[in-house]
Parts: sequence; C-alpha cells; structure tokens
Amino acid sequence: MRRIAYRGPETGYPDEAAHVLAAGDARFVFRGPARPQTTLGARVAAHGDGVADLALQVSSAEEAYEYAVAHGARGLRAPHIAEDDSGKVVLATIGSYGDTRHTLVERSGYSGPYLPGYRPAEPVVTPGERPFFTEIDHCVATSSSARWMSGWISTTG
Repeated sequence: MRRIAYRGPETGYPDEAAHVLAAGDARFVFRGPARPQTTLGARVAAHGDGVADLALQVSSAEEAYEYAVAHGARGLRAPHIAEDDSGKVVLATIGSYGDTRHTLVERSGYSGPYLPGYRPAEPVVTPGERPFFTEIDHCVATSSSARWMSGWISTTG
C-alpha cells in the first residue's frame, strides 16, 4: 500500500492525525487521536482499534442517503458539501451496526488526493512493483444477532 494523503495537527486539524493508504481503488484511512478528550479518543478508549466508518463511493450521496433513510436507515448526517481548492465532495452518513457508520461519498467534482482537508503525502516506504490488492470485495462484521444484518440489507438495497 502507498501513503497518498495526510491531515493532522500540522495541517490545521488539532484533534487527530489521519494517514490515507491506497492500493488500486481501495483506500484505508488510519486515524489516531492527538489527545484523549476527543470523539475519536473516546471511541478508541471504549472499543480499542477497529473500524469506525466503512465509506462507500456513490454517484449521488443525496439519492443514496434518501433511499437508505426511506428504507429504515438511521440518518446521522444529511448530505453536505465539503470543499477546498481541489473541488468539492458531497458527503452523507448513515448508521450501521452499533456505533459503526457508513459515509456516502460523491467525489465526481473533486481532484485532490483524498477529501478536502487532506494534503498529498509521500510514501513512508517504497511501494512494491504491484499492489497486493486493487479493490475490496466484501467486509465482515460479527454479531450475536442477525437482526441488524437484515435491517442493513433492507436499508442499503
């Protein structure tokens, strides 16, 4: 994987450091709190390291959000625009299982390295000649109840 973007205290985000790693079209954002008295710090204290947000690229964040909420999803943040000098993205967030969430990302109007607020970053190590993987096929979450899974399927179509 190759580090492609960063944001943190040095770039105007005092609460956390976030590194974006990419392989093909797959992107992973590794975030760490800069201090414990933050939302991210509280999540890490409660759950340890783990997935907080499984973002999904969509052609229309507004349409995807409206569809999911109309089918029972918990709307956490309505569609809104984030922008910088590289353009704009439309983001919306729905609840998933527990306090895990899905951010719906419409990035057709954006040319920056990741999302507004992130700056390009050099790789930490020299990447290999070819990536280990190029996309994500599926993700797995474990639960003692199938109830949330059937709800997730009905809300996301």
